[in-house]
Amino acid sequence: MSGLAKTSVARKVVMALSGLFLVLFLILHVTINLTSVISPDTFNTMSHFMGYNPVVQFLMQPILIAGVIVHFVMGIVLEIQNRKARAVRYVKFAGGASAPWVSRNMIITGLVVLAFLGLHFYDFWLHEMNYKFVQANPEDPTRYYAETVEKFAPIWRTVIYVISFVLLSLHLWHGFASSFQSMGINNKYSSGIRSFTRLYAIVVPLIFIFIALYHHLNPITH
Repeated sequence: MSGLAKTSVARKVVMALSGLFLVLFLILHVTINLTSVISPDTFNTMSHFMGYNPVVQFLMQPILIAGVIVHFVMGIVLEIQNRKARAVRYVKFAGGASAPWVSRNMIITGLVVLAFLGLHFYDFWLHEMNYKFVQANPEDPTRYYAETVEKFAPIWRTVIYVISFVLLSLHLWHGFASSFQSMGINNKYSSGIRSFTRLYAIVVPLIFIFIALYHHLNPITH
C-alpha cells in the first residue's frame, strides 16, 4: 500500500508539473494570438518566427507535444486508479455537498479539451506541416493572418472553439490550483495562489473566445 501511495503521489506531481508547463505555454499562445486583433503585421512576424525558428520547431515543439501527452495520459491513469480504489460505491451521491462539479468531472472536461486540441492541431499544426514539408512551399511571412481569419469563417468551427474554451476555463478553475496542492505547496501564499489561478482560468479563455469571435465577425473581404 505504501508503494501504491508513493506511485500515486508521483503521478500526481508529474501531472501537476506538466499542467503548469502547459499553463505557461497558454500565456505565450494567447499573447501571440491577441496580436492578430491588434496588429496583423506583428502577428505575421511572430507566427513566422515561431514557424521557422529551429529552436522552436525542433526543441520547444516536441517538448510541448510531450507535455500534452504526459498530462493527459497521467490524468487518465489517475482516474482509472481512483475508480479501482473505490471499494465501496455510494448508491446516492450527495452532489455539490461532497465536492464541486468541476473537481468531480476533471476527466470529462480534460477529454473534451483533448478532443479540441485534436481539432486545433488539424487546423493549424497539420496545415503547417503540409505547407512546409509536403507541398514544400517557399516561405511567406505574410500568410498567417489571412489563414487564421479564414479558419474562423464557418460558424460551426467558431462555436466549437468557444465551447472548448469554456470547458478549458472549467478545467483550469480546479486543475491550476490543484497543481500547487499536488506539489505540497500549502502555506500563507496559498490563498493568493488560489485567487490568481482562478483569475487566470477566467481571463485567458475569455481572451481566446474574444479572438475567435472577433475574426468570425470581421472576415477578410476580397
